Amino acid sequence: MDDKRNGQVGKSANAGFGRPRYAHITGWGMAVPDRVVTNHELAQIVDTSDEWIRTRTGIRQRHIAVDPRETSATLGARAARAALEVADFPASRLDLILCATSSPEHIFPSTASLIQDALGAVHAGACDLSAACSGFVYALSLASSMIVSGQADSVLVVGAEVLSRFVDWSDRTTCVLFGDGAGALLLQASPVPGGVLSSVLGSDGSGSDLLIVPAGGSRRPATLETVASGQHFIKMDGRAVFRFATHVMAEATRQALEKAGLGVADVDLVIPHQANERIIRSSMKQLGLSEDKVFINIDRYGNTSTASIPIAVCEAVAAGRLRPNDNVVMVGFGAGLTWAATAVRWAVPMGQEVPRWRAGQRSAGYSLARVRSRLLRLSRKVEGTLAGEQNEGLGKIVADRLEEWRRARE
Repeated sequence: MDDKRNGQVGKSANAGFGRPRYAHITGWGMAVPDRVVTNHELAQIVDTSDEWIRTRTGIRQRHIAVDPRETSATLGARAARAALEVADFPASRLDLILCATSSPEHIFPSTASLIQDALGAVHAGACDLSAACSGFVYALSLASSMIVSGQADSVLVVGAEVLSRFVDWSDRTTCVLFGDGAGALLLQASPVPGGVLSSVLGSDGSGSDLLIVPAGGSRRPATLETVASGQHFIKMDGRAVFRFATHVMAEATRQALEKAGLGVADVDLVIPHQANERIIRSSMKQLGLSEDKVFINIDRYGNTSTASIPIAVCEAVAAGRLRPNDNVVMVGFGAGLTWAATAVRWAVPMGQEVPRWRAGQRSAGYSLARVRSRLLRLSRKVEGTLAGEQNEGLGKIVADRLEEWRRARE
């Protein structure tokens, strides 16, 4: 990859009229809460057991955000910083931040905007993408399209979840499944072939009731009744979702490979959405893939929804399971119903050892971003106060003139 600045692909990666562009993954990072909740601990609060959970899901533990200050935005920002550090890429050069999440900090503003502010990515656009557990692959596809088309040269894709705040802790069918966390991948433009090769996106809204948070939207806004009846918690038809997932994961993987001009024999690694170990193994068995070509880490994190694939990518790299020139498929499914798969040619990591001064410079930049954000908030308050005072003065003048006019009429 040419035109490197700070060791990375620069803004002129598409230099030359008609030069092909490819979207390469150059940075990856993850963040999870410190608090680990084991199956044995859950058995103390709900009618379940470690054996029941393990045999049905493959989960042994999950990370839970117990600190109220820890949110999808704070976890997403931590994962994003880690990805930028791997790539040695400054946040100020980002063109776009996409955050896939099913547990946004607010309905609006977007969680991506909060992450953008925390990073000090002053030149980046930011928006959220909602496609449930398929959302991260959806966002990767959008990011790749933006880069290949020349609309962006660098896109940060984040998957961030705090689903523990949307589960009914008395419902053993759902509370044992979900965990909290975030993952991020940085995509950059390059003239070197590879990177994201293909994407397959799908949806079947007729299954929208199979996995849903019924209340909190415009159809059923929050009321005392919706809160009291638990309509703000995740509701799931587990058997129906299982049947759907085992079929669609294998089929989406095949389609993504075919679109990329690859066969199942060309696959070096599949990184699936970590929803259920039985779903993963059943799907990969349909493809004829051996266990050494499938990455599974659900036992340690549970289902982190949009964060599960990027977290697994980080662990696969760290474990040496994802190597230069590998063909990897990332595939997921989720509420909607939705499904998505992408085939990627993993590039040689650009990671030279980053000088300490540059890491310090980045840290200082994040501190400055916090200061900048506070100053902007303060300035808006001051401006609002001054404008209010000016309006009050203007209002008094108008009132006086109207009173004079009324008296003159009398």
